[in-house]
Amino acid sequence: MSMPTDIPLFLLNTVLNSGGSLSLRVFEARYMDMVKDCLRAQTPFGVCLIEQGNEVITSPGPAAAASVPHLVGTLASIADWDMPQMGILNIVAHGGARFRILEHRLAMNGLMRATIEHLPDPPVTPIPGDYARLVPMLRALIEGLEEAKPPQPYHFYDAAWVADRWAELLPLPLQKRQQLLELNDGIARLEAIYRFLEQA
Repeated sequence: MSMPTDIPLFLLNTVLNSGGSLSLRVFEARYMDMVKDCLRAQTPFGVCLIEQGNEVITSPGPAAAASVPHLVGTLASIADWDMPQMGILNIVAHGGARFRILEHRLAMNGLMRATIEHLPDPPVTPIPGDYARLVPMLRALIEGLEEAKPPQPYHFYDAAWVADRWAELLPLPLQKRQQLLELNDGIARLEAIYRFLEQA
């Protein structure tokens, strides 16, 4: 399946990692339409951390235009959805490939679309010995989760995957999570996680 280069964006106060899971409660008209279109066409949307602006807008216009995304985000595919009541859509999205925004624009309904380039996945790299103890700790944490478990398959042997799961579980500042997302080296991500845990 070809990877899209023009996508709708969901601007959020969170970071979605590749291989991660994100639960969203959708009620704004612009995002309801986006989700319906993605379900119909079976295409992903982009999740980007907001650099400037608000997550929710009440109407299209200057408030929407003022929202500025970080330029590196993650493709999100809808894995599950339900509508508990009219006007509210709950979805679970799984994180796919990372991308960089080349250009973005605002539609009349307030939805942002972007032309993107796809970023390569970090190469699969074994866990260095210094960080090996992070793996059983992570395994126990994931097994203890009742909700929001990352989608399988699990890759406890891969430095980038392990670092991304830790980034989701730890109370990292959003800017730090964004910095980790932008790193192309799995070992560098894992090293940053290890330093955070040591300081904590």
